[in-house]
Amino acid sequence: MTTTQQEAFVGFTADDFDVFTIPGLEPRMTALIEQIRPKLHVLGSQYAPLLSVLCGEVMHPHVAKHARRTINPPNDTWVAFANNKRGYKAHPHFQIGLWKSHLFVQFALIYEANTKAVFADQALKRLKDLRKQVPAHYVWSGDHSLPGGTPHLQMHNEDLETLFHRLKTVKAAELVCGLNIERDDPLLSDGAKLAATIEDTFKTLMPLYRMAF
Repeated sequence: MTTTQQEAFVGFTADDFDVFTIPGLEPRMTALIEQIRPKLHVLGSQYAPLLSVLCGEVMHPHVAKHARRTINPPNDTWVAFANNKRGYKAHPHFQIGLWKSHLFVQFALIYEANTKAVFADQALKRLKDLRKQVPAHYVWSGDHSLPGGTPHLQMHNEDLETLFHRLKTVKAAELVCGLNIERDDPLLSDGAKLAATIEDTFKTLMPLYRMAF
């Protein structure tokens, strides 16, 4: 990441999160496109090279377009990073995104991912390692379409095993793990510190990505 790219990213403000309170599909999408999407493109350009080095393969940024929406406005938005230039949903990937309540930086295997069983088998074998590698304040979730999740500290071995078994056996199962930063955290408005936090988070999540292959 260059200094110019770091300076170009100024962080997020309360107004960015308030976009998700705007009623109506067209008004919300207009605000999202004008206000948030440029920042996601900056983050995409900034972190694709880093993730390419960490993953040992070219990682491509994909900024959410919400193109299929015709009635309901989006409740979140993101930039995803995957090793496929055409899309990310069928592949293990990383995301940086926003709900109205928080910013998330996470690793994700969603319902279309084609290596969920591979990850689940590896995760079950290396459960003891995962307990140590994942920070206590990171969160796990089995549904990427819902905000929040359960902190790693509160996940017992049985909870993780259930999550991984479901990922392997249920076609629609999903898994996300990462960092949530509340919208009122001063870190979000400090572009340089936030950029460093995102980089550290991706490095911390890298063992999970490697388990999916």
